[in-house]
Amino acid sequence: MKDTYAIASIPGDGIGLEVVPAAWRVLHAVAARHGFRLEVTRLQWGSDFYHRTGRMMPADGLDALARHDAIFLGAVGDPSIPDTETLWGLLIPIRRAFDQYINLRPVRSLPGIPVRVRGVDEIDLVIVRENVEGEYSSVGGRIYQGQPHEAAIQEAVFTRRGVERAARFAATLAEGRRQKVTSATKSNGIIHTMPFWDEVVAGVMAEHPDVALEKVLIDALAAKLVLDPASFDVIVGSNLFGDILSDLAAALAGSIGVAPSANLNPPGDHPSMFEPVHGSAPDIAGQGVANPIGQLWAGAMMLRHLGRPEAADEIESAFRACLAAGVSTRDLGGTYGTDGFTKAVLEHFSK
Repeated sequence: MKDTYAIASIPGDGIGLEVVPAAWRVLHAVAARHGFRLEVTRLQWGSDFYHRTGRMMPADGLDALARHDAIFLGAVGDPSIPDTETLWGLLIPIRRAFDQYINLRPVRSLPGIPVRVRGVDEIDLVIVRENVEGEYSSVGGRIYQGQPHEAAIQEAVFTRRGVERAARFAATLAEGRRQKVTSATKSNGIIHTMPFWDEVVAGVMAEHPDVALEKVLIDALAAKLVLDPASFDVIVGSNLFGDILSDLAAALAGSIGVAPSANLNPPGDHPSMFEPVHGSAPDIAGQGVANPIGQLWAGAMMLRHLGRPEAADEIESAFRACLAAGVSTRDLGGTYGTDGFTKAVLEHFSK
């Protein structure tokens, strides 16, 4: 086991500039408690960098990131720049260059944050999103621009390799949980890619006979998620379906502002990237009120991925204990700011 881990830290935009430094205070503290070090390279890439250079990151940015054990990202997005520039200039190139083919999003209800579904006390599910192909391909274009018959063409790309490895990850994950995988599909209306998805997922699941497979059309799945979120264990979906469902599920569990995610390269051939689900929230940026839980939880996922599960558990236990004691930020009805909540987490370590 290593005693020093090289981490590339990209606060990015908006509240990322506040919650990432807050998370590092906690991460360094817990690393010291468990006898290892986090060697941080701070990279000021994002929208400010774009305004200065016309790029979201330097031309050799991916080479710089490749030398690290993991990437810790805050948020990306600025109202003054099209989302296509911010997303395709930073986040998506990182995911694809490092083959981070799994986007893992745990959804768990937390103490003091009411579940938004009447009659449901607890939610505990995981969404496995295929992260590098599917509907988010760059294949396509626009034709006859400016004319009455202008058209846009967008190709979805599903490969057997891509679907298999997402399904296999979901099945293996379910084996250690409640042994159920729900596959999000739309094979009754999307005639080529979704029947292919169903066939490949079913083939992989046959290799895991102890795991039950449930195939659900995406519209019905969204409705069932709202009506009975506690019935789900592991959900596997395409890039688009997984993206939408994970935001919905996080909101049902209480708040999208506390949800974490991991962009994983499971074989470990390249660094994985960890980030909160929330965006850059420019409406509250710079006010010191941003909730750091999503970033803290993403940091815990990073430590677990690096082989430090005890340290990860300690971070999660600390922010859960703070919430249970009524310590929360304004978005959750509390009075604490980013700094105050972070201090409360740090104080919990000494109890």
